[in-house]
Amino acid sequence: MAMKRSGGGRPVTRQAAKFLGVSVLSGVVLAGLALPGIGAFGLVAKGSMEGFDEIPADLKTPPLSQRTTILDAQGGEIAKVYSRDRTVVPLDQISPYMRKAIVAIEDSRYYEHGAIDPKGVLRAINRNAQSGGVSEGASTLTQQYVKNVFVEEAGDDPDKVAVATQQTIGRKIKELKYAVQVEKELGKDRILNNYLNITFFGQQAYGVEAASQRYFSKHAKDLDLGESALLAGLVQSPSRYNPVLAPKEATKRRNTVLQRMAELKDITPAQAAAEQAKPIHLTVSRPKSGCITAVDGAGFFCDYVRSVFLQDPVFGKTKEARAKRWNEGGMTIRTTLDPQTQKSVQKSITDHVYQTDPVATAVSIVQPGTGKVLGMGQSRPYGFGENQTQINFSADHAMGGSSYGFQTGSTFKPIVAAAALEQGISPYQTYPSPYRMAYPDSVEKCKGTWENSEGAMVSNENRSESGPYGMREATAKSVNTYFIQLIGDVGICPVTKMAAKMGVKPADGSKMEQVPSIALGTEGMSPLTMASAYATFANHGTYCSPVVIESATGPDGKALRVPKSQCSRAMSEQTADTVNSLLKGVVEDGTGKEAGLDGRDSAGKTGTTDERRAAWFVGYTPNMAGAVWVGGAGSKGVDMENITIGGVYHDKVYGADTPGPIWRDAMNGALDGRDAPAFAPSSADDSSTGTGTGTGTGDDRTGAGQGTHKPGTGKPGTKKPSGGSHKPGHNKPGSPKPDPLPGLSLPPAVTGGTGNEQQPGQPGQPGQQGQQQGQQQ
Repeated sequence: MAMKRSGGGRPVTRQAAKFLGVSVLSGVVLAGLALPGIGAFGLVAKGSMEGFDEIPADLKTPPLSQRTTILDAQGGEIAKVYSRDRTVVPLDQISPYMRKAIVAIEDSRYYEHGAIDPKGVLRAINRNAQSGGVSEGASTLTQQYVKNVFVEEAGDDPDKVAVATQQTIGRKIKELKYAVQVEKELGKDRILNNYLNITFFGQQAYGVEAASQRYFSKHAKDLDLGESALLAGLVQSPSRYNPVLAPKEATKRRNTVLQRMAELKDITPAQAAAEQAKPIHLTVSRPKSGCITAVDGAGFFCDYVRSVFLQDPVFGKTKEARAKRWNEGGMTIRTTLDPQTQKSVQKSITDHVYQTDPVATAVSIVQPGTGKVLGMGQSRPYGFGENQTQINFSADHAMGGSSYGFQTGSTFKPIVAAAALEQGISPYQTYPSPYRMAYPDSVEKCKGTWENSEGAMVSNENRSESGPYGMREATAKSVNTYFIQLIGDVGICPVTKMAAKMGVKPADGSKMEQVPSIALGTEGMSPLTMASAYATFANHGTYCSPVVIESATGPDGKALRVPKSQCSRAMSEQTADTVNSLLKGVVEDGTGKEAGLDGRDSAGKTGTTDERRAAWFVGYTPNMAGAVWVGGAGSKGVDMENITIGGVYHDKVYGADTPGPIWRDAMNGALDGRDAPAFAPSSADDSSTGTGTGTGTGDDRTGAGQGTHKPGTGKPGTKKPSGGSHKPGHNKPGSPKPDPLPGLSLPPAVTGGTGNEQQPGQPGQPGQQGQQQGQQQ
């Protein structure tokens, strides 16, 4: 145990160390940071040795984090987001009172000394030695600025922040050396300007402009004397002197600043007295940033933009680089969000599904031919309160969505039809399609054969649905047994390959199961995935991956590279036109009649899953494609029977009676005043051939086939590899160039031939969001 002096003195070893530290610090300062012996002697800081001469002379100042503004396609503001709320302003845009106040209270001799104030250092050494602690600091504004640079560079990493603020002699010496360099390179006024822009003023406000807006709802150039004194006083301890939470302490501190300004003759004693007599008057503006503030329900679209930025390599080679760039902010990001479409989406949602309902809905609308996401919304608002969520029901899990997505039901059947048509099966193919039947004994997979070893059965929604049926009528009525017979002939592999070419993949990022029941929509998908897939039909068989960012500029105003949609041929034009014809029948006189649009061509498909835990409508016109999901938003799911949704009672929910009208109203508003092109004719339009079109008697449910998993259980089914993909047909897609909004006319037909293939952009690399891991939302 160390010896202690009588009278309760400090340990001899501690006193010696303190003396050494004071001597070193004083010697360095008074020798102008050039004392020869310092480098050889070294400085001890928490057991590490860092020679003074080895400290680099260049202070690499990180860019100051600022707000990023996210705009819609027409330049309207969606939201401002930031890691740190800061708006950098030049010195001439800061009140002269503010400049004088901060100098008076933090470094009154600022314009008289160099980077270090020897008088201040010696005074602090003396007083601290007398007190046995640290009762007074000696940092100049320049040194404080250097320290803030280190803190800014540390970002939100607690370990790095701790290193940047540790109270050691080694860190202090490093700070002093950098301060000398900064004084030489920048000069007093630029350092003061930088200091006022980097400093934290509490209440999430970094820099004087953000602080002025936060506490007084005005620009920094308009601050008066009392307001300037209050903000200057905050710097020493933003929490202790917080005028919102501790007005008495803040008033005392403000008055101290005013007194100091009078002593330095920055103001008269009369001015100081007059301001000291006034109570603090705040006009607080709460932080208005983040996707939670997005207009027209675009909070989830805003968050999707953030997810794209953090995951796409175009914004940085590593996850860390992208996160750093996002946190630095100062960008302006123009997105694909169409304000007319978004308003229509949100209005339709609020008209049909209430925030407090036991189920939720999500809607996504995309533009065929470009992949642009035009609208995205849901009934549970973006937030943290009751009946709010941060889970984006429209997106895959890696992009902030639910854990496993939502079973799609019969909205998957058109993908089976497309695969069959590509394999040469006629659109007039007829099957017996009884009400109930066994799955085929065996079905070819990409590798091997699926065997119906357990005698699995499949049935239609109603007993009256008994064939024979052709493809048109089976699609209109959504006949389960027809599509199980169809996939039995086609094989599973062509279907999963077609799905992949249309961008269809399970929301959890896994591969599709190699089981015939996928024809009935047993896999969990996201609405954005389904909307983009159906846009392939509208775009003459060419799939375009969804994109949400049109352009972006950095803090310097220079353009940044942004992700581009990747467009590729998924099926022939003839196949796409045939599917369009089949799905027109669904909305004209099939299960989707309630979703039909007046005065324009439209096509789509309903879907309802087992136990009615999810209901869908996915549809499109030649110039817009949209998907609507309705279902339980919790981990247990909701059986949608005897349920009230949006004030309307349902004994049973179908894809036609709730998602269908939501889609119809959202699309009607989005397309209002815009072009109404027609689908290309198809040989399948001739209804005189085959079995004709019947009247839909209701929607369908998924069969119970092998390899399925039920929604809401939180556990996916057993996944098996889907095998490799085969190349699409020899015809290469052209370069679809649809007219820009607001006309939103039909993209030109994609024609075959070489030399016109649209070049893909950089693919995004999904990553784990870490949100609601293990929960089906």
